[in-house]
Formats: sequence, structure tokens, C-alpha cells
Amino acid sequence: MRATNRRRGLLAATALLPVLALSACGSDPAAPAKPAAAAAGIAPDQDVVSAVAKVDSIAALLPEEIRKAGTVKVGSAIGTPPTAYYPDQATKKPAGIDIDFTDAVGKVLGVAVEREDAKFETILPALDSGKYDFGTGNFGVTTARLKTIDFVTYIDDGQGFAVKKDNTTVQAVTEVGQLCGLTVGVGAGTTFETTLNSKKNVCADAGKKPYEVKAFSDNGAILTGLQQGRIDIVMSTINGLRYQAAQESAGTKFLGEFHRLDVGFAFKKGSALTPAFQGAVNQLIKDGTYDRILKKWGVADSAIKESLISPPEHP
Repeated sequence: MRATNRRRGLLAATALLPVLALSACGSDPAAPAKPAAAAAGIAPDQDVVSAVAKVDSIAALLPEEIRKAGTVKVGSAIGTPPTAYYPDQATKKPAGIDIDFTDAVGKVLGVAVEREDAKFETILPALDSGKYDFGTGNFGVTTARLKTIDFVTYIDDGQGFAVKKDNTTVQAVTEVGQLCGLTVGVGAGTTFETTLNSKKNVCADAGKKPYEVKAFSDNGAILTGLQQGRIDIVMSTINGLRYQAAQESAGTKFLGEFHRLDVGFAFKKGSALTPAFQGAVNQLIKDGTYDRILKKWGVADSAIKESLISPPEHP
């Protein structure tokens, strides 16, 4: 799930790529610097994880081979805040919601997290091969994904829309029919692309000009497309678009929520890891770490009451 924004002049927009390119279901090395995070009231250096303690009864739920190895390998889409990004390109130390939750779960389970920065669209296919034990990338729980992937939920995010701040023609989007005649920018392989492509008949059935979906594997390309007028509107994550719009220099306007989705750690179907991860997330909810992570990243309204294994998609 990804998106972008704008600023006057192509050169200015290009210079803003590290600050404004948006993800949460994507992978792009560009990421905002600390001043941008501070502008949104977020402190990426705040430690809310190191004090988390191992819980033996939950760690015992791990498969024996994982307990013996003492490590879990995660394919992580590191893109932009607040999901996962690099506050400092020099150190390449990731931060974000996914990072904190993954590290906190590792603490509860008493295992080290071996993280690999991976392209968003490559993570789910790599789970079945065993390349990763699990994946993170703000993966929304959808009916289609549940056919081949198991999830352990940890937040509630979803789909939303944004336009340039000076756009006065497009209002809140509550149904895809309101997109007729527009060009919509999305991240390749995301739920946004799937949702829009599955409903392309809506405009034709209503006798209207169809909307066009342009999918990009690079967040910067979405930004450039929006700036140059080749994209009218962006569909991406609720939390990501809100974060972006909160940046004073972003020049984007969040149009509102379209569809809520549970977000979870992704596993190959039938993975023996899911009970342990579910237990770990619920432990974080119980001991208060969960709320501290959400507060740190300014996404308290994405809280869930209980972690579930592969729940049905939100209606």
C-alpha cells in the first residue's frame, strides 16, 4: 500500500522525494529525514521496546527448531513513515511501526530478529519457499491473500485517497464510481491495485468514462506523476496518507478513509509460528507496550483489542 504528494516545480518535488514519498505496503529506499518526522510530532528515536521481557510460556509455543536457532528471519519492506523507513540514510537503521512491533515480538519470544530489506511485492511469494520465516510491509488481510497466506494481526489500517493540496475538484471518495475519468496512482502489487482493477466495470456500467490505474514499483515515480499531472489522485494507506498530509511542506490533502483492513505479520499458509506470534502481540497489548508503540507513531486510532490469526477481511 503506497502513495505520494506534491510541491511546486518538478525540481522541488524531486528534492522532496526523501521527505514525501509514501508507502506502508511498499519498499523504497527513499525516506524522510528526522526534521520531517519531528514536524508530525513523531520521535523515531524514542525507545519503547528494549525493556520488553521474554515470556517463557509464550516462547514455548515456538517450533523447537526456531527455539534452538534463537533467530527468526523477516523480509521487511522498508519504505516510508510511519510504517518502516530509514530516519538516517547514513546509518541505515530502520524505524517505524513494523520495526517496533517486530522487535518487541522478538523480545517476548526470546529470539533475535534477522531483518532483510526486501521489495514489497517479493515478500509474500518468498514465504512459501522458506526464504523468510515471516514478512512485514503493512500487509492488509484480504480474502484473496488468505488463500495462500496466514496472518497474525497487530494493527488496523486500510485504504484511503489523497490529492494535491490545491485540488478543489475531488472530494472524499466513498465509492469507486467517484473515480470515473480520473487517473489513480498506486503501488504495484498492493491491495489498492487489486481493489481498483477488480471494480473497473463500475464506470462503464454507469455510462461514464472509466478510471485508469497506474501502478508503480517506486514511490518516487508516483510523486513525479502526481506533480506532472499524469496522476489525479493517489490511493494508499490511511496512516501513511495522514502522516504525509501532516507534513507542512508536503502539499497533499487526505480525502478520508475508504476501506479499513486488519494488518498483520505474514506467514506461509499453515506456518507453525502463528500461535507464538499471536501470543506475543497479545502480551504486548496486556503489558502496555502496544499502546506505547502506537502513541509513539501517532496512530492510536489503529489499535486492535486482540491479535487474531487469519481473521476474515473487514466487510
